[in-house]
Amino acid sequence: MKFVAVTACPTGIAHTYMAAESLEQTAKANGDTIEVETQGSAGSAPLDPQVIADADAVIFAVDVAVQGRERFDGKPVVEVGVKQAINGAAGVFDQAREAAKAGPSKPALTTKVGANDRTGTKVRQWLMTGVSYLIPFVAAGGLLIALSFALGGYEIVDAPKVTDQFDAGSLQGWAALMFQIGSAAFGFLVPVLAGFIAFAIADRPAIAPGFVGGAIAVTVGAGFLGGLVAGLLAGGVVSALKRIRVPRPVAGIMPVVVYPLLGSIVVGVLMYVVVGKPIAAATTGLTNWLTGLSGTSALLLGALLGLMMAFDMGGPVNKAAYAFAVGGLTTGTGTSLQIMAAVMAAGMVPPLALALASTVRKALFTEVERENGRAAWLLGASFITEGAIPFAAADPLRVIPSIMLGSATTGALSMVFGVTLRAPHGGIFVLPLIGKPLLFVLALAIGTVISTVAVILLKQLKAGVPESAGTTANTAAVSA
Repeated sequence: MKFVAVTACPTGIAHTYMAAESLEQTAKANGDTIEVETQGSAGSAPLDPQVIADADAVIFAVDVAVQGRERFDGKPVVEVGVKQAINGAAGVFDQAREAAKAGPSKPALTTKVGANDRTGTKVRQWLMTGVSYLIPFVAAGGLLIALSFALGGYEIVDAPKVTDQFDAGSLQGWAALMFQIGSAAFGFLVPVLAGFIAFAIADRPAIAPGFVGGAIAVTVGAGFLGGLVAGLLAGGVVSALKRIRVPRPVAGIMPVVVYPLLGSIVVGVLMYVVVGKPIAAATTGLTNWLTGLSGTSALLLGALLGLMMAFDMGGPVNKAAYAFAVGGLTTGTGTSLQIMAAVMAAGMVPPLALALASTVRKALFTEVERENGRAAWLLGASFITEGAIPFAAADPLRVIPSIMLGSATTGALSMVFGVTLRAPHGGIFVLPLIGKPLLFVLALAIGTVISTVAVILLKQLKAGVPESAGTTANTAAVSA
């Protein structure tokens, strides 16, 4: 049979390409043909319309909204998460064959996610779409701010505006410039989050109301939580407006003028007058609570964040913890910086632990896993948690609990030690920007060793060395 597929994950890096490779290899093993469009962070090459027309069915292996989904209207569609495509591609093709037999799906989709998806799936994809577009701003802005602190110290926040005073021959001048550029990038975080959540719900006419609602969320102090609400409101309002029938002569201007105008008015009124202030109060309360965390409370928060970072290794739960930490960076409080450090340290544990385990006990791992382990050293050091996915795909019941244990330990220790971090990413390469770097490394090392010991012990409970049953996903990861 002939299939086409689209793969997309929130970061558009590891999962996107691993899912594509797994689908391609499984199709080849089945004697089928498939062409995959990877909607990753580097952009994508759209599928040829004729290839789509000739396909028996479409596979969406996505955790975010599909770009250009309307191209597939009228084709039988199967939609799964990227991890399902990585871990169980054979089952995905079984679903696709059944869909092909059942016939075409209904056309005229009104949302960028599946019209027949469950509500929870839709909301998750809407939110993950916003996070996906948010990440480049986080990386650029956060690393620029971190660089400014490295060059000019923390007092650089009080430097005069570079538009009024800039000394190109001074290190402090360049530090101030980096800080103000990074701050400008960070200023887009909430509007971008809201705008692209709205985009995922109701397409391009909802972008303007979403951005407007997100900007108002910043103005009233509602923060990231306000951005989430603004995005959902904007998408919902524009979706409702699009259901109103209008005369054909007027229909052409609706998406360009009327939907953005009315949507912005409604969302603006709701954010300013109705929901903005209560959300701002809740955000302020949460910030004050975090600022006051100490002792046992901080330890438990660090452990929880560690569990979330390791649970799905770059999936929605991991991204929720990461977004929570990045949101705290904008407050600049000591506890918020501790949370960022705990999240990054905990996210580094899974790939490092599997790299260490596959090095010290090679007999417990397949040749492909050992090859993945060599790559996982660099991935872990760079804070790319996805480096652990090939191991979890092949042996989830032993690997996932083990890495969650180590990540929880590292997150808790990092919080107890009071380690701080102003950079949103970078792993071991931003060590000079970490407060109490030796304690950061100690927490990371302890969690890595705990996960390593746990995964080795659990694997030894099996009779013999792991079979190569999960190597399709592992080979996919190596190729990616």
